[in-house]
Amino acid sequence: MRAALMSESPRTDARARDDRIDKYMRGGRDFINDAEIEDRLAARKDPDAAWVRDIIAKAMDIKTLTPDETAALLNVRDPDLWAEMESAAGAIKKKVYDNRIVTFAPLYLSNLCVNNCLYCGLRRENAAIERRTLGMDEIRREVEALCGDIGHKRLVVVYGEHPVSDVRYMVESIEAIYGVKVKTKNGWAQIRRVNVNAAPLGVEDLKTLARAGLGTFQVFQETYHHKTYAEVHPGNTIKANYPWRVYCMHRAMEAGVDDVGIGALFGLYDWKFEVMGLLHHAIELEEVFGIGPHTISFPRIEPAESTPFVQQPRHGVSDADFRKAITVIRLAVPYTGMILTARENADLRREMIPLGVTQTDASSRIGVGAYGKSGDGSQQSNIQQFMLGDTRSLDDVIRELAEMGYITSFCTAGYRCGRTGKSIMGLLRSGKEGQFCKLNAVLTFREWLDDFASDATMEIGEKLIAKEIEEVRQGMPGFYESFIGCYERTKNGERDLYF
Repeated sequence: MRAALMSESPRTDARARDDRIDKYMRGGRDFINDAEIEDRLAARKDPDAAWVRDIIAKAMDIKTLTPDETAALLNVRDPDLWAEMESAAGAIKKKVYDNRIVTFAPLYLSNLCVNNCLYCGLRRENAAIERRTLGMDEIRREVEALCGDIGHKRLVVVYGEHPVSDVRYMVESIEAIYGVKVKTKNGWAQIRRVNVNAAPLGVEDLKTLARAGLGTFQVFQETYHHKTYAEVHPGNTIKANYPWRVYCMHRAMEAGVDDVGIGALFGLYDWKFEVMGLLHHAIELEEVFGIGPHTISFPRIEPAESTPFVQQPRHGVSDADFRKAITVIRLAVPYTGMILTARENADLRREMIPLGVTQTDASSRIGVGAYGKSGDGSQQSNIQQFMLGDTRSLDDVIRELAEMGYITSFCTAGYRCGRTGKSIMGLLRSGKEGQFCKLNAVLTFREWLDDFASDATMEIGEKLIAKEIEEVRQGMPGFYESFIGCYERTKNGERDLYF
């Protein structure tokens, strides 16, 4: 176990952190004004239907909504208007990202943490959790299972906030992941995108991660409500400092990491407030850097071992309200990717995906070292942060998505072609990124079908691919010849061809 301190993690003395965030603050305050959000939500009760439809039209033009507009949508009561909003949410997703769904897997490398968050199974005072940190050989075995047996090409790597998970460990693990290459039935497999979910870092550490091949950098605020944040994150911990966390993405942008993911843990406070907080965060990044969040996540609190707080959340979010939250997020920040995870059960995920979801995980295991173990992948509460709602295989999820008309994409081309940051913002708002998405989705889906699909999934997948190819032929004739050439090469065993 590594004994070194995290090289740039802040000390518990708040003053040691303030000098790194003061430059971003305005009048000594961060960009979340609790009273202003509450007042705006209260003022926009029962919005006029004509105004709501104007707001929907603005979202359809892929324009970020204002806080007033978003508050109005959150307060809609008319079921017919909600139906219009849901229809628009699906149409926006289609316009920006076409009909693809990106899949990934979470990979937990350590469950050691110095924080004591009331809602988290990995909090430091939870003696029921078996603590472990993977070595590099163990990481490689996990990755061999993920890319060689299951077929994943994109990971979200999760680190606890602890000295053992310092930036050097992060760099070593990222390099180890990218170094794994596995022969498959018809080609070869490798992880092509390593996204990182970790504690807030300083600028220099983020620069170091970027050089190591960092993909999207995720840090979730958990709750944007200041009082609740203080209540669920006990003092004398690193995580107790709200501004240090909320300005993490500012430091990421300063470090040149222009692909970031934000999120809130629904159930800690009023879900409408959290949607507004996510919007304000997106607006802040757009205004300061010209780059909004690449993804927004909206996990709900789930049961966790020996964690009483999560058994009856004070602000539990019903399925009906969760549906509304997803719809409004898609309308309010229409360009962003939206991640719905395996926290939710299969039936609910099936219901929510048409509301504008762009990414989801599958074959997920969140126990440290769980992928490389033999067995059926059953959950072990004493090693997990929380319990999953959907443990279906990637093959099962892909087959269901195909039956719903969605093509599973393993594409990572945009990142390697420079379509990130300000560049992709323009492409997303114009709908042009969706054209690249379709081409690359078909190529990567072909790879996965030939290397990993069951007979049942292959059958439905072939029908979907034929449909997608015909859409390329009719809708993008200028690309068709070069596209079909890459497609045939992929069928013949070449891998990682992209536009």
